[in-house]
Amino acid sequence: MRQENPIAGAGTSGDARASAGLAGLDKVGILAGRFRWIICGLLFLCVTKNYMDRQVLGVLKLPLQHEFGWNDIGYGHLVFAFQAAYALGMILVGRLIDRLGTRIGYALAMVFWSLVSMGHAIANSLTGFMIARSALGFGEAGVFPASIKSVAEWFPKKERALATGIFNAGTNVGAIITPLIVPWIAVHLGWRWAFLLTGALGFAWLILWLLLYRRPEEHRYCTNSELEYIQSDPRTPPGKIKWAQLLPLKQTWAFAAGKFMIDPIWWFYLFWIPDYLQREHGLHLTQIGLPILVIYVISDLGSVAGGWLSSSLIRRGFSVNAARKWAMFLCALSVLPIAIVYRLFGLWPACSP
Repeated sequence: MRQENPIAGAGTSGDARASAGLAGLDKVGILAGRFRWIICGLLFLCVTKNYMDRQVLGVLKLPLQHEFGWNDIGYGHLVFAFQAAYALGMILVGRLIDRLGTRIGYALAMVFWSLVSMGHAIANSLTGFMIARSALGFGEAGVFPASIKSVAEWFPKKERALATGIFNAGTNVGAIITPLIVPWIAVHLGWRWAFLLTGALGFAWLILWLLLYRRPEEHRYCTNSELEYIQSDPRTPPGKIKWAQLLPLKQTWAFAAGKFMIDPIWWFYLFWIPDYLQREHGLHLTQIGLPILVIYVISDLGSVAGGWLSSSLIRRGFSVNAARKWAMFLCALSVLPIAIVYRLFGLWPACSP
């Protein structure tokens, strides 16, 4: 029999919490006991929006180069500005979210980067775009620390890999949607409207987030049975870990090494694929959507499948550590065919690996 959490409702008894759970049961209907997946859906939408904002510049690279006279080195400086600020933001914004809590921290990050995304519309020089890209990278860095923290709050360990795989699929959905809608906006309304409209989507998500997100202990739609399931893992005492304690750990360096090797490849796709398709395969701005859709649908399937595989192995008796490493190893093997792309001829063979 679990002990009621005192923060479930100030001044409420266990019976009152149970009544609230029953009320939530009536309100969410078939979602009773599964409201955590609604939270996962919110995270998916946010990550989708995040990747839309960061990819708009890549889709509009050639038109902006023609208008402002950039060369590829200048564009490379824009990519570097985003990535450097993103790296710094991963440390500082993640710490801020820990202090403010997931609900408020995520909301503030969304407001900040949505405004900055819209602010690209007033940039009129390479320097202006570098300032905007730096600010965007810093703000967008909050999305994954906040999303992972949300998953930890709402999911037991055996479901966290699957939930992470689902919300992480939003990276590919955002990368799919952007080249489908941004060229149309740019052709019909102008490139500045592409930044304004995609950035403004963040405020629609913000309304949903503030309405729906609470910690499960405080949420009226989280029934008692679902709360018990979420909290079914053995309790670990909370505590703070100093940076000096993290640096000697091999797990810290393993994670850092993995990010060091994977992220440059992933972001190379994100920032340079639209330009590659237009220059090497002669596609017009409005024609790049379908090839990019194919690339990222395949990646989306891999994202969800990797999370499913890890959770499935855990259910079959693998340790959490072994299950996640096997999933990552198989996904890493799937990246190797990209090495032969430069030897392939034709649009679709180049897109398939």
